[in-house]
Amino acid sequence: MAGGILEVQPRVITVLADTAIRGHDLDEAKANEALKKAEEARRSAHDKQEVAAVEAEVSSLAAQLAAIRKLLPLEEKLVQARWSGQAAWIPLGDLALGVGFEDPTSYPGPGELLLYPGGLSETEILFPYGQTCFASKAGQLAGNHFATVIEGGEHLIEIGNRVVWLGAQDIRFEGV
Repeated sequence: MAGGILEVQPRVITVLADTAIRGHDLDEAKANEALKKAEEARRSAHDKQEVAAVEAEVSSLAAQLAAIRKLLPLEEKLVQARWSGQAAWIPLGDLALGVGFEDPTSYPGPGELLLYPGGLSETEILFPYGQTCFASKAGQLAGNHFATVIEGGEHLIEIGNRVVWLGAQDIRFEGV
């Protein structure tokens, strides 16, 4: 993520991010730029193999952008993640984003948000605020790192305390 802020208020937690990251290095701005370059490369491609590779890249980037935009703005509840240590989660039920696993991890650092696209458990966002091993009652899970809290990280433990002691907290993700 190129930048963003996390605001903690008595009854709501707001995450403002200027980009969203899928995997470890994809954000909307980079994907848009890469899509433009791929479309230019498609126009200058010479052989069938080159055209096919560029077409696959254009298709993948378009799908990734659609998945990012499909979620925003997102207003949900942040709930303590029972099985994952110092983390909360945002249940998304059977929401199908059309995104698979890309360099998934089970051990995100504090503020490294993961998207679990579904499978053993429902689609969800994991919001680590301390030491975390992503898991469910079915066992260990792994998710795609898609955003990182850049500013406001000093409030992560406070968020965890609110979720543990006060219950579900409102959270909002929006593009900037």
